[in-house]
Amino acid sequence: MSQLNSEYIHNLLQQPPQLIKHVTRRLNERNRRQSIFPGGGIDWQGASAVLLLLGRHPQKRRRSGEPCLILNKRSVKVRQPGDLCCPGGRVNPRLDAALAALLKLPMLHLSRWPHWRHWRKTRPHDAKRLRLLLATGVRESIEEMRLNPFGLDILGPLPAQSLVMFQRVIYPMAVWIPRQKRFYPNWEVEKIIYIPLRDLLNPAGYARYQLRFDAQSRAEGVSTYPCFRYEKEVLWGATYRITTVFLDYVFGFVPPDLNSLPEIHGSLSRSYLSNN
Repeated sequence: MSQLNSEYIHNLLQQPPQLIKHVTRRLNERNRRQSIFPGGGIDWQGASAVLLLLGRHPQKRRRSGEPCLILNKRSVKVRQPGDLCCPGGRVNPRLDAALAALLKLPMLHLSRWPHWRHWRKTRPHDAKRLRLLLATGVRESIEEMRLNPFGLDILGPLPAQSLVMFQRVIYPMAVWIPRQKRFYPNWEVEKIIYIPLRDLLNPAGYARYQLRFDAQSRAEGVSTYPCFRYEKEVLWGATYRITTVFLDYVFGFVPPDLNSLPEIHGSLSRSYLSNN
């Protein structure tokens, strides 16, 4: 997909209502051409759902009101400590089915999404799966950061991402938070990170991540990953892939070629995967 005109992107980032319409339209166009459930089904035992949260920057100074990606930084009490991630977790079919039924009620998320009726009419089985995945993402976000479940605007689903290390598949849903300005992380989350979309669209923020794994870990050795640097944080892995797919679909932005990027170094201990 070709990148949008820089002036047009600048204007979108200055006008959140227009940005929301643009994102919703672009994701819907892509989802009409390409299924988010390749193969026609989901292995619910290995399925997780996350919310790609977008909203305004809460700071009162330089970044105030600027559209941002809102991420959790994982605490030392969970696996993958220090990683930036979208709020979410494993699907609980029984528990999430009850919440999914509520999402159909008038004035809740799905009824406000302009494309929900089309999904229900033309892809009823996918619509049912999508509703359950959204319920999982909402439930987990309430637990992790006290997200207001009534204050979300659905933008659209994104393609699934596979986690090889954990044998899981992540199903992301992009949403906009119009009003909530404060979050209250639980024990799983060290802090909330706001990354302006403007920064994510700047090629200078991307790098080649040389990551050394502890000799006693399951993934011993050195591996190279694309990443994005923001202040002292590094965005990489599945959340990086979800984010860059979103940027491509919505803005036509693709990060620079990996071999052309500056190199940064990091290391992971054996506790990264086991939390021991």
